[in-house]
Amino acid sequence: MKILDQDELRTAEQVLRCYLPKSSKVYGFLFGMNRNKPCTLEVAVDSWPDFKSIIFRPDQKNEHVSDYMKKVTLFCTDVQVLKRMILEENAIDWTTYFLIGGFNISLAPMLKEVAASRGVNVRGFTLVHLMSLSDPCDLPELPDNSSIVTRICSLNESHIDIVNKTWKFGGNEKGYNNIKNLISHFPSCCIADETGQPVSWVLVYDYCALGLLYTLPEHRGKGYAKTLITVMSKKLHAQGYPVYCFIEEENDISFRLFKSLGFTEDPSYRAAWFEFNY
Repeated sequence: MKILDQDELRTAEQVLRCYLPKSSKVYGFLFGMNRNKPCTLEVAVDSWPDFKSIIFRPDQKNEHVSDYMKKVTLFCTDVQVLKRMILEENAIDWTTYFLIGGFNISLAPMLKEVAASRGVNVRGFTLVHLMSLSDPCDLPELPDNSSIVTRICSLNESHIDIVNKTWKFGGNEKGYNNIKNLISHFPSCCIADETGQPVSWVLVYDYCALGLLYTLPEHRGKGYAKTLITVMSKKLHAQGYPVYCFIEEENDISFRLFKSLGFTEDPSYRAAWFEFNY
């Protein structure tokens, strides 16, 4: 097992680009890390330069690592190599609560088997669609002078509280820290009311996926979400970002919205989040 340095991270990004969209989450992390976005993770591979498994895990040497939930992300082209990394080479710390997110559901039996061998309980947290947009040309054109477009702006730190309070996985200190990091260092977009307060917004996670899409209940039904996704997707594509998102399987409204805007998915692939030591 090897921990990658900065030069190797850039090489790994190019390798993982070849496996998009299935590698979207690990590729997105590398995309941000290689453009100096703050990150509390370190990256381990089974071998170098021809790796078959890559794991993103909390970097215990980072002074800010305790500010965020303990999360792990992984991708592999050989399940047995990944299994050896997490079973025999201690690539994951199994002693405390952690979340593995965005992995291919086909890896679930192996992860459950390894967890059982470690005496660690595990449960499914959520199952999602991975949707990506390869060509923004089909996105609708928005009139420059429309009342909605003229109220579009970026979020700032004064908006952290409202985003944190309405985020399904927020509402606490770690959620606040996470959102502060995203607003401060990654693209965001919102529609403001007459007082300048956001009524609808979308952010980009630290793994570069669109997320935290939300419209205050009293402002729904006005096309705000469609407008924000369109604006953000064009902006991200122009800046070289991968344009993708994860949508929980039960969220039919969001699934239909993104599909209507040209986002597609590989029907053979499902991404999952699992909790360990919960």
